[in-house]
Parts: sequence; C-alpha cells; structure tokens
Amino acid sequence: MGEQAVSEQTSRTDMQAFVRNLLEDVQALEMMLDSGQIETGIRRIGVEQEMFLVDQGYHPAPTAMEVLDRIGNPQFTTELARFNLECNSRPYAWEGDCLRKLEKEIRRLYRVAMKAAEQQDCKVVLTGILPTLEQSDLGLDNMTPRPRYFALNDSLRNLRGGDFHTHIKGIDELVMTHDNVMLEACNTSFQVHFQVSPDEFAKLYNVAQAVTAPVLAAAVNSPVLLGNRLWAETRIALFQQSVDARSAARSARGSRTRVHFGGDWCRTGVIELFREDIARFRTLLAIAAEEDPISLVKQGVAPQLNALRLHNGTVYRWNRPCYGVADGVAHLRIENRVLPAGPTIADEMANAAFFFGLMSGMLEQHGPVEQVMDFSDAKGNFLAAARRGLNAEFHWLGGETISASTLITERMLPLARAGLEKSGIDAGDIDRYLGIIDDRVRRGQTGSQWCLSSLAKMEKEGGSRDERLRTVTKVTIDRQRRGRPGHTWKLASLKEAKGWQDSYRTVSQFMETDLFTVRPEDIVDLAATLMEWERLRHVPVEDSEGNLVGLVTTAELLKLVSRKFDRDPLTTTSVETIMLRDVITCTPETSTLDAVELLRKHSIGCLPVVRGTKLVGVVTDKQFVDVVARLLEQKSARR
Repeated sequence: MGEQAVSEQTSRTDMQAFVRNLLEDVQALEMMLDSGQIETGIRRIGVEQEMFLVDQGYHPAPTAMEVLDRIGNPQFTTELARFNLECNSRPYAWEGDCLRKLEKEIRRLYRVAMKAAEQQDCKVVLTGILPTLEQSDLGLDNMTPRPRYFALNDSLRNLRGGDFHTHIKGIDELVMTHDNVMLEACNTSFQVHFQVSPDEFAKLYNVAQAVTAPVLAAAVNSPVLLGNRLWAETRIALFQQSVDARSAARSARGSRTRVHFGGDWCRTGVIELFREDIARFRTLLAIAAEEDPISLVKQGVAPQLNALRLHNGTVYRWNRPCYGVADGVAHLRIENRVLPAGPTIADEMANAAFFFGLMSGMLEQHGPVEQVMDFSDAKGNFLAAARRGLNAEFHWLGGETISASTLITERMLPLARAGLEKSGIDAGDIDRYLGIIDDRVRRGQTGSQWCLSSLAKMEKEGGSRDERLRTVTKVTIDRQRRGRPGHTWKLASLKEAKGWQDSYRTVSQFMETDLFTVRPEDIVDLAATLMEWERLRHVPVEDSEGNLVGLVTTAELLKLVSRKFDRDPLTTTSVETIMLRDVITCTPETSTLDAVELLRKHSIGCLPVVRGTKLVGVVTDKQFVDVVARLLEQKSARR
C-alpha cells in the first residue's frame, strides 16, 4: 500500500499542494529519463506475498497487528484488513539460482509468519480468496487501524457518492451492496516485480500485458467468494468492483475503473502510463512534500518521488509501472498484480518463473507484441482466463483462436524455457518450476479446480455449506505446509474435517438462502401451493425491494380454511390479509444459542434472517433438530 504517513483528515489546501508535488514528481522523472539517471543494463526480480490469518475454526482472525508485533521484522507489513498480512522479498539479480534463492526466502518468511500466528492462537493460509469469509467480516471494525486505510475508504466513498455494488456471475451469482471498501480485503495475491531498463520499458510492458492471460489461466486459485462459486479467478472481478469510485454519471460515460488492464498498448514509455493515470484518476490521499525533486535531480541525487508513488499506489493496473530507489539508485519495475496467493509456495514460484520466462523470451521470438496482436485481444484473453482458467479460449498472435491449455503446453512453456535459458537461469530450476506448470495444465487441476471439485465431492458426502468451506480451508492449510504442489493433492473430504460444531456458531453459517417467497398482493392459493410442493411450513412475504413484510404459516392457512366462505378462500384472499406482520427475526450474526432461545421463547418454528430490513435467509426448528441428532450420533459413537 506504499507510504503510510497519510492523515485521515485532508484539507482542500493540502490536496492542492499534493497535486502540485505530484506534477513536479512527473517533471523530475522526465528529467531523470532524459539525462540517463535511471538504472539500466540489469534486471532484478522480487515478490510480495500476501496471506490470510484464520482462527482455530478456520474463519478470519483479526490479529494482524498482534502477529506483526510478535514478528518484529520490517519485511512484514499490514494490509487493508486486520486478518491480512504482507511480506516483501529482497530484490535478486535475474541470473543463475535467483529463483531458488527467492523461494528459500519466501519459505523462511512464511515460517516466521506461521510461528508468530500460532503464538497468537491462529494460522496462516495462502489462498487468493479465503473460502470461509462472510459479509460480517468486512466491517470497518476489521479494517487495519492506520489512518491511510480509513482516508482511502472515505475518499473512494465520496468520489462514488454512496455504497459499492458488486455483481459477479459464475456457477452461482453474487449481488450485494457494501458500505465500505473492505471487499478489497477478500483478495490476497503473489505480486511479482521485474526490473527493466527505461529504453526497453514500453516493449516489455506490452509483453507483460500479452502474456498475463496464459499465465493467469494456469494459476487461477480463487473460485469462491462469500460461499458463491464464481470465476476461476474471482479476484479479478471483485477487486475491480470493490474500489470502483466512479459516480453514476462517470459510469454511464464508460469511464475507466481504478482497477484496470489499460486501454491500449504502451507506445513511448513509463511516463505515458503515469501521465494517463494522473489525468484519469483523481488523487485520493495526500502527504506533505519532504523534498524538492527537481533540485535533487539537478544535483544528480535520486529523489523518492513520494507523491507520484502514493498516487500510483491508489491506481491498480494489473500490470503496474513502478518507480523505486535502492541504495541511492533509481530504477523502474513492472509489477504484475494478477497472480493469486497459493496453493503452495512451490506453485507460486512456478507461476512467477513462467511469467519471468515469458518476459525474457517473448520479445526475442516474436518482436514487438503490439505489431502482431490487437490490444483488445490481449484484454479479452485476460478476462477469459479470469472467468474460465484453463477452459478459456484465446485470440492469439495473428488472430489465431486457441485453447488456453494447448497454448500453454505447446507454445508458452517452450517459449518461457527459452527465455529462462537465455537469461542464464539454473537448468535444474527451469525444469522444476516449468515442470510444475506443465503437470498442472496436463492434469487440469489448478487451485480453483481442486477447490470446486472438492466442494462438489463433499456436497455428496453431506454436511452444511459452511462445513464444506471450512474443510477446504483446513485441508489447504494442512497440505500447504507439506509443500507438495496443488495439482498433486487429493480432493478434500469431510472425513478430514475437525470440529464440525464450529460450523454452527452463528446463524449465517447454516441458514437457508435459496428461499421461496411470496408478495403481499399474491393470492393465498399461491402460498399454499408453494408450501405443498416444497413441503414448507412457513413462507416469508417480501415486497418488491426484498424487504421482509410478513410470514405465512400453516397455522394461518388452517384458520382461513376453517372459516365459512361462499367461494374458495384460497383464491379470493390476498396474502397480506392473513400473514403475520410482527415477525420475530434475527440477523446473520445472531449466535445459534440466541436463535434457539428466540424459537423457544416465542414458541415458533421459523426465524427469518434479515440484514436491516432485507430478507437474506431463514432458519427453522428442523435445522436445530438435525444438529442435535448429529451431536447425539457423535456422542454414541464415542462410547
């Protein structure tokens, strides 16, 4: 997230001063490029490893600040949510055994995080989106207590003019409205950095744009969000929508979102991209100037360009240009933000090696990619990979249509191997990392496919949705620690679950969400027929906006039928005349014990679950009977 010295309150004068500093930073960078003050002639690599923290029940654990205190290592830092951490590798020269050294460092940092997490009674998991996340986890109470994050949230809401709307359609469909930016915290990634020289920046940036699709297709690992099976890499759609600051008017004009792939090939260099993002996207945060960048450049000193870096950190290109200073020397990097965390460090490093290899080999074999591929195809391929993973169809060089898996195994892997060999990367490392990609693609088991297949298998085994999601998370952690690549994993089974009772702590974990409802103006006959067809004892009544307004019960239907009517009362009476209006409800966060107490206290068999006034689910006394039966069976089995 870049610089942290951001105030939660920024005046108009402060923002104007920051914009002036931002423009001066761009001018200073132009001067550095013109005078050759940017490092050239060497390539380096590095990564950022993001991770989730979960409690003993495998749900998000908001303990990041405490874990960071235990770690005490500057390579670790915060992320947006209190249940996320990030660690940063050192840079490695792009040569020899750099990949192996990088993997060794990430494994060491991972072990440091695991040890500190266990001391805080929680666990670390590497996954693109944590399967057990619930909407209740995404409140501001779980936002990391740093002014920068709250200022970012306020700025994005003010720009947007209201709540954030998310609509993602896959196997299931997610439609929700959220009042803050914490949906962004559902994403964790393995961001890779590739340092390049200024004179090769544009051509290599375009290569990164072109090869991102096949690399992502092989790396997908985020198919589930809030219990819904969506895209193969749901992070792509979620991240874009979670920080979409466009007002209704800007959205209607088709303005670009802050999370974006770009609108065309890079033609001239890094300045082109920085200028475009400053022109398109308003500044969100501000910091006071700590240097005179133009004066420093004239003195031959590399400025930090903090204003430019801060603004760049709030515009989320999937391949992002980066400026940095190391040991007093300025450099440029291409940051690929597409790759998800997990399923293992070996998988992550294989994905990185594949990307780095293509960055090194694509240009030499095909020349400038912008001359042989339409930009719209590169962007379309990226979205297709995110939606379908290895099942995607790509429009490749020269307009050829080819499947993702065929392109990877027959074209991209040999190309990546050539790029790695030409860069002098250790032969054994090339075989190992590209071998993981090759085996994964030929078996068709990406992290996403393993997760979806495991959930389908466990659905046949029984258990609640929350149990299945918790089991997938537990098994991921267990197998992640063993280190074998994800494509070798057996599917998860409920037999591997631990403490299924944790899936019944709150109503949200087992409430029924696939509901049959009626409107107040519907005839009672419709409600009665639904109840007969679906064997229901209760039918919620909602208005056209999804607000709960009543409840139809079998008792009320029997009362109606028992009265004397000249005509059939079921066909002449509307639902609103017989529905219960003072309905006892609960929220998704209501504890199971409190829900049981409500049923007992009011002698009712059904609790509609609401968020505000919106109907989001139902729990019934039958579900609690099922839980008690499982407890008794478990107790009997132990005897």
